[in-house]
Amino acid sequence: MSWKYFSFLRAGYFTSTCGSWQVHFLILQYFLSDPQAFLTYASSVQVGAQSGIHECKHQFALEKWNCPERTLQMSTHNTLRTATRETSFVHAISAAGVMYTLTKNCSMGDFDNCGCDDSKIGQTGGRGWIWGGCSDNVAFGEKISKQFVDALEDGHDSRAAVNLHNNEAGRLAVKSTMRRACKCHGVSGSCSIQTCWMQLADFREVGNYLKKKHEQAKKLEMDKKPARSGNSADNRGAIAHGFRGIPRTELIFLEDSPDYCVKNHSMGFQGTEGRECLKGNKNMSQWERKSCRRLCYECGLRVVEKRIEVVSSCNCKFHWCCTVRCDKCTQVVTKYYCAGKDGGRKPHNKTKRRHRGRRQ
Repeated sequence: MSWKYFSFLRAGYFTSTCGSWQVHFLILQYFLSDPQAFLTYASSVQVGAQSGIHECKHQFALEKWNCPERTLQMSTHNTLRTATRETSFVHAISAAGVMYTLTKNCSMGDFDNCGCDDSKIGQTGGRGWIWGGCSDNVAFGEKISKQFVDALEDGHDSRAAVNLHNNEAGRLAVKSTMRRACKCHGVSGSCSIQTCWMQLADFREVGNYLKKKHEQAKKLEMDKKPARSGNSADNRGAIAHGFRGIPRTELIFLEDSPDYCVKNHSMGFQGTEGRECLKGNKNMSQWERKSCRRLCYECGLRVVEKRIEVVSSCNCKFHWCCTVRCDKCTQVVTKYYCAGKDGGRKPHNKTKRRHRGRRQ
């Protein structure tokens, strides 16, 4: 067995994001069934999964739940798996990241058996343009992503079905955010005809798209217990009934989110006390400006102001040849943090509230 396989496991993707030796067994099964394919794509899968988690942290940086590492581990741990609104996003963005990276690497010629999608080249696309160029091969990225990511879900209960559904929603997000790029042809730049191709959007757009889907996610009322006799016909029928009418592009979840204001070691989140929030900058978005209210006041905390010295490079000058020399400048900046109120933390309202969508 190749040492590349064990190096991949040590590199940490499946260990850090899934936290279960059952995952290692599943990947080992995939490796044994097609070792060459595994070694070809494994590093891209790892990079893609990491980019998905990085995007998760960006999207939720100013939320009560901020995509903590411990929660990511437990979202797929057999005894502690959850299927909340937040873990639906984790599954979707991870699957999207893997598909996105595989597709990019394919178009860049990193794989011998894959290249641009040329299935439409020469065909008329619309008035004044035809298909040409190098379209990103999303079909390839989707196929390999399914083989790797969906293989991690070995259950047959409703939770497993929800996770697989959200994986698929993540892959569809990559397709939905693709854009058409064109190049003009004609005498003296007249652009009498254009050749066009489909290319991936920036991954940040995929993250923004899935963040909106997270806000609109639908809760399913289903039996969350595993089937007593494996993947029985009754179990499949109940799952199919629960999914009826749910588009494949939508995120779904089974369980209400816990109270993210409060520290909970067993669930893997630290609460919002001590978190930084943003305040007072007119260039901020409305969502950023309201972060102190969301993280502090809504959790029964107060906002404390701290003045901190920050050292940075300044007065940089180019010297012939060929160095850049800078001074070190000290600047005092004001930062804001959530802190407990005097006399103890004031309990916030734990009554069930309607989930509010993100406002731009």
